[in-house]
Amino acid sequence: MISSIIFVIVLAAGGYLFAKKVGFVRRNILLGKDEDRSDRTNDRWFTMAKVAMGQSKMSARPVAGILHLFVYVGFVLINIEVLEILLDGFFGTHRLFHSFLGDYYFVAINFFEVLAFLVIVGVVIFWFRRMVVKIPRFWSKEMKGWPKNDALIILYIEFVLMSALLVMNAADQILMATDPAILEAQGLHHYALELKGHFAISQFLVGIMPSDLATLHYIERGAWWFHLIGILAFMNYLPYSKHFHIFLAFPNTFYSKLKPKTELNNIASVTKEVEMMFDPSIDPYAAPPEGAEEAVPERFGAKDVQDLTWKQLMDSYTCTECGRCTSVCPANLTGKLLSPRKIMMDTRDRLEEVGKNLDLHGEGHDDGKSLLNDYIKPEELWACTTCNACTEACPVLIDPASIIIDLRRYLVMEESQGPVELNAVYTNIENNGAPWQFSQADRLNWKDE
Repeated sequence: MISSIIFVIVLAAGGYLFAKKVGFVRRNILLGKDEDRSDRTNDRWFTMAKVAMGQSKMSARPVAGILHLFVYVGFVLINIEVLEILLDGFFGTHRLFHSFLGDYYFVAINFFEVLAFLVIVGVVIFWFRRMVVKIPRFWSKEMKGWPKNDALIILYIEFVLMSALLVMNAADQILMATDPAILEAQGLHHYALELKGHFAISQFLVGIMPSDLATLHYIERGAWWFHLIGILAFMNYLPYSKHFHIFLAFPNTFYSKLKPKTELNNIASVTKEVEMMFDPSIDPYAAPPEGAEEAVPERFGAKDVQDLTWKQLMDSYTCTECGRCTSVCPANLTGKLLSPRKIMMDTRDRLEEVGKNLDLHGEGHDDGKSLLNDYIKPEELWACTTCNACTEACPVLIDPASIIIDLRRYLVMEESQGPVELNAVYTNIENNGAPWQFSQADRLNWKDE
């Protein structure tokens, strides 16, 4: 009873803290402008199933794709065994599913053990690739400090959690194979389950286990509690980590852009101005109808995170910092300052800062900073060729190019800070109706030469 009460308290505390942080992230995402992504529902479900569940984009790099599949499938399916742990904690039972599954129970546990072993293999190789091979995309300048440590922490947590599961099973199978009468005499009767053979992986740990039943009991219980608390700690760590994509990859792929990647969105206020130019019946200077609310002037482009859409902000929280976008960016490859991964990381960092200011000071607080200039420099933005290679490479369909375009729109349309070459093009289009510096009347002179 005491164990069950402690379990419920620990679980409730972990669940509360997780829900609180998820609420903070959700509130931050909704600080963005509204955007309708409810069209083509069937296509969206298919995209989510293919990309988020099917890991289709990971196959572009087969080695990493296979290893990620080990870790992904392992963690998803092992949660079935975690369900049993939760129920055992609530009801004070031991391996509750055994009474329902019988002989099939050990088949299931063996399957989970193989998955746990594959997770361990995957994280060890990931660590080796990152720390020994030192793949360049993991050692870019934006990956110093916390981003580097975050990637390693999650690998260590996954390794320890899976190891604890195997240690628990190793101690448990010795106890379950012990004569029930001996277990009864030592007050360990709950371990008296019929064992058919050995567990697939943890049987190799049996040889290093002590023979004393009481010690085995403490090892099994200690590993059980460690695994449970570790899962809750891991769950609460995720919203602070890039690994929150474990949850956000699903909605992010569902709401991903279904139109061609190179198709730009129009600014509504600019579209309205153009429509009025072509419709003489509309008086642009007419007063609004009586009783109508005065329209708030819309900012052209984006200066800060609130000027981006909620989907772009969700992108920033979904970023895995894998660096695939930056590794294929032609601007980055030629030594330019631009890194699409850094664009997403900066957006998330600024959004977190805005959210904390909102909690501390309330709405309307101005900290004198913005995403543009304080986090992302114009030089980075103008290095982008808008080729969308970054969007194509992203395994969870994040769109860094859309943020870059919106920030550039602000620079041009609000600050008139476009590059000299572009400003000349804009002037020519305005005056001559073409990018070239000659009038429309001279446009066909080339045919006479």
